[in-house]
Amino acid sequence: MKLIETNIKNNVLKSMAKILDENRELILTANKKDLDAFHKEDQAMFDRLILTDQKIDGMIKAINEVKAQEDPVNQLISDLNLENGLQVTNKTAPFGTIMIIYESRPDVTIEAAVLAFKANNRILLKGGKEAIYSNKVLVNLWHKALTENNLSTDYIKLLQMNRAETQAFLKNPTEQLDLIVPRGGERLINFVKEHAKCAVLISGRGNNFLYIDDSADWNKTLSVIINAKTDKISACNALDKILISKNIDAYETKLLQLQTVLKERNVTILVDEDVKIILTDETLILEASVWKEEFLSLKCCIGAVNNLNEAIEIINKNSGGHSAAIMTKNDENASNFMQQVDCAAVYKNASTRFTDGGQLGVGAELAISTDKLHHRGPLGLKKLVTNKYYIYGDGTVRS
Repeated sequence: MKLIETNIKNNVLKSMAKILDENRELILTANKKDLDAFHKEDQAMFDRLILTDQKIDGMIKAINEVKAQEDPVNQLISDLNLENGLQVTNKTAPFGTIMIIYESRPDVTIEAAVLAFKANNRILLKGGKEAIYSNKVLVNLWHKALTENNLSTDYIKLLQMNRAETQAFLKNPTEQLDLIVPRGGERLINFVKEHAKCAVLISGRGNNFLYIDDSADWNKTLSVIINAKTDKISACNALDKILISKNIDAYETKLLQLQTVLKERNVTILVDEDVKIILTDETLILEASVWKEEFLSLKCCIGAVNNLNEAIEIINKNSGGHSAAIMTKNDENASNFMQQVDCAAVYKNASTRFTDGGQLGVGAELAISTDKLHHRGPLGLKKLVTNKYYIYGDGTVRS
């Protein structure tokens, strides 16, 4: 892929930030069409669909942050002069064409495209039908920014396909496709994994756990749980499952306090058999599969465990590999938890809501990867490149 000069890429981003600011009314009018057509059967999806002036401010901020970051392409990784006479240079390189499939969130149309473009990738945007009016306007604005800087609009393309058409495209792409990032629920991820013929980088599924160790600071624990569970239920970094040590002081009293603070915030509680003995009014979990579900709603599970190892085993068996937290004053327990829990982000005494590129110092992100290859965690600008070896010889042959 031909490399675009950094100053040209940054000029496109400068244009786009200005164009977004000048077209707020157009964007919000298109978004209102999407909202009016949505039947609110999925509250989390509806929440993600909403655009406001504040969200447009966030889009502009994301663009400016990416513009300020160093160009990740053509960066030197290593440079070796070998005894056989070869010079071997390893540099970062674009992926090529990235397809991102996402539901509901029109701000992804900005965040994903700005990252892919700055990393010199072409991006195919397959947004959900529920955001079609918003996405059309935003991509048209991208095309305006590209045209203003004498670049092809082909760098950023909106795909308007139904489920059957998307399936056919994944099986037999009609254009180059190097990487697919499905950003959404497990059904979407499984659909892409089943049908894609190129590399797929998994992201988005939450089902995050928090373990309350027997040495946890109780007031801090309640504060973290409230934030992680109720701050933004539609986010993939929201809390779904709580495990509590049976050995914590005042175990029964603390369970009742936890029940109270969750109920005060309209959180539906599901409990295992041990917790049901104390929280007798709550619904018993009858199916083990519930522990694997991502709720994206005001609902959570509470279970009791005998020790740290049991908590780790439950988390590794059931979580989505996204985020997990331990509340504890015991540094050794925290270290064991953070080393052994198989998630992209692990926390000691902090809310899982921080699993976000901006919050973790990465800046704007394409998604939160739960894969171990090519990268795990927030997919920021520096991670949207691959690498390439440049080998220089002088008629050199292998002996």
